[in-house]
Amino acid sequence: MANETPRIMLIGAHPDDVDIKAGGTASKWASMGCEVLLVSLTDGRAGHHEMAGPRLVERRKAEAKAAADVIGASYHVLDWPDGALNDRLEYRHQLIRMIRAFRPDVVITHRTNDYHPDHRFAGLLVQDASYLLTVPAICPDVPHLARSPVILLFSDAFTRPCRFEPHVVVDIEDEFERVVSMLHCHQSQFYEWLPYNSGHPDDVPDDEASRRAWLADSFRRRIAPLADRYREQVIRVYGPDEGPRARYIEAFEVSEFGAPLDGRTWQRIFPFLPPAPEVGMSQVSRRWVDLPGGS
Repeated sequence: MANETPRIMLIGAHPDDVDIKAGGTASKWASMGCEVLLVSLTDGRAGHHEMAGPRLVERRKAEAKAAADVIGASYHVLDWPDGALNDRLEYRHQLIRMIRAFRPDVVITHRTNDYHPDHRFAGLLVQDASYLLTVPAICPDVPHLARSPVILLFSDAFTRPCRFEPHVVVDIEDEFERVVSMLHCHQSQFYEWLPYNSGHPDDVPDDEASRRAWLADSFRRRIAPLADRYREQVIRVYGPDEGPRARYIEAFEVSEFGAPLDGRTWQRIFPFLPPAPEVGMSQVSRRWVDLPGGS
């Protein structure tokens, strides 16, 4: 197992969620030959002001596939309805089966505090599945996992009830253009729905080249604050020479509900990063299996 290439599963609530939050890191993994699966738990049918239903679903599935093709990954869009995600048992069981079938070393998803209920429930579903992945009597039709994967959480700026903690930071400047190419595939979102929803539909240029340049500038301004916001951890990971120069990063929090991210696991999962920093690693190695209770 130790010599196998890591298997990576990124789980978002909507088509394009994982692209925005972790597209650069996903591209790094894919370029190493890792099996990278991008997942949208909902079908995206609510993400537009002029289209809806099956027509929009098919469009967004096609956009997701095109985005995954940019980095040589796969995109799986589930048929759960956009805007109606919740923690029903059937969803949890389907997610357990899907994670077990893929057998990931790493799962990355949303935190459970977020402005969008679909994002919150995506994080909650992964959290609720984490231990049950290892329980043979749950969903016995799919072989259980020997241990939970490492679970990472996308960065966000929400503060209640708790702030995001940047345990892992990845410099994605060399992947920036590929991420923009991924986002460019989601035309229904970045050139139509999101500008409309934010009240700026007229800001979008008409021609293809200008649109892509506009998107690149928008994305650059979106992620540029992260490097400074988490500069202390960037320097811990990349050192005093490279750390201060990093401009575009993606950041992840380690969930205590997954396997611990110790130094050896860090090296295997993140071969494109320097060795795990000693500072802060103890706080990401604590896991529920060390605590009383459990079934």
